[in-house]
Amino acid sequence: MRTSTARRLLATTALLPVLALAACGSDPKIAGAAGTGGPAATAASEDLVSGLARSEAAAALLPEEVRRAGTLKFGSAFGAPPSAFYVDQVSKKPAGIDVDFTDAVAKLLGLTVQREEAAFETILPALDSGKYDVGTGNFGVTTARLRTIDFVTYIDDGQGFAVKKDNTALQPVTDLLQLCGLTVGTGAGTTFETTLNSRRNVCADAGRKPYEVKAFGESGALLTSLQQGRVDVEMSTINGLRHQAAQEASGTRFLGEFHRLDVGFALKKGSKLAPALQAAVNQLIKDGTYERILRKWGVAESAIKESQISPPEHG
Repeated sequence: MRTSTARRLLATTALLPVLALAACGSDPKIAGAAGTGGPAATAASEDLVSGLARSEAAAALLPEEVRRAGTLKFGSAFGAPPSAFYVDQVSKKPAGIDVDFTDAVAKLLGLTVQREEAAFETILPALDSGKYDVGTGNFGVTTARLRTIDFVTYIDDGQGFAVKKDNTALQPVTDLLQLCGLTVGTGAGTTFETTLNSRRNVCADAGRKPYEVKAFGESGALLTSLQQGRVDVEMSTINGLRHQAAQEASGTRFLGEFHRLDVGFALKKGSKLAPALQAAVNQLIKDGTYERILRKWGVAESAIKESQISPPEHG
């Protein structure tokens, strides 16, 4: 027999993101579906892309072999709103910020999207092998990634933290010293995990008990662990954690921004696709489609003024 608490936990796990996202406030290594109905599904039904016309100026920047092929191969990580998710698990209809920008850019370039779902941590290595032309997964632009990957930016997101709603002890995290002695949950293979692990020494250097990092790769595991008290705090994307906290059933509280990052289409280093993708994003900004997509997903604060190719990581 299931208790009401168990039912709530099961429902939450099924309907909400477990934000094990990546890249310093980016990359969705999230889990759980958005579920049918509700604000995410309503937003998903709003079509802002299909009516877009080809931009001859942007398309002219495509490499000849891509123009001839007529397709772009995307390796995409899916999880939960607002980044990329399935409206329902039966139809597997994709939706989210990443999906809208992918489809919009392809329309402007006169190309067909060939999208393959992939585990977040496998996408960037697969770009170098040529398996995918472009990677999407709310990938944040970091100094480490720029050594091997090029980016064409389209939003600004970043790192944040969340706790259970009834946890009032931890306030906005502006320094990792605030995490000393706590267990922090995040996504396996993400830059959140990298950030936490690379700075583990801050607590010991201050004579305090180090924080423990628990990395999750399975759908639902991170959020469930937070709800059940197995982790004290979760680190993930700003947009994802805000969305999660807005869902009452999650029982979480967003602690605010920690570090902002640009988010972009990921490309093999030196890819000749970058100028065309950049031109397409900038066309979306110019014609107003860009703002409409951000407002559709409730992330207007993530707007950028113009797309850039491989800008430096935010300081």
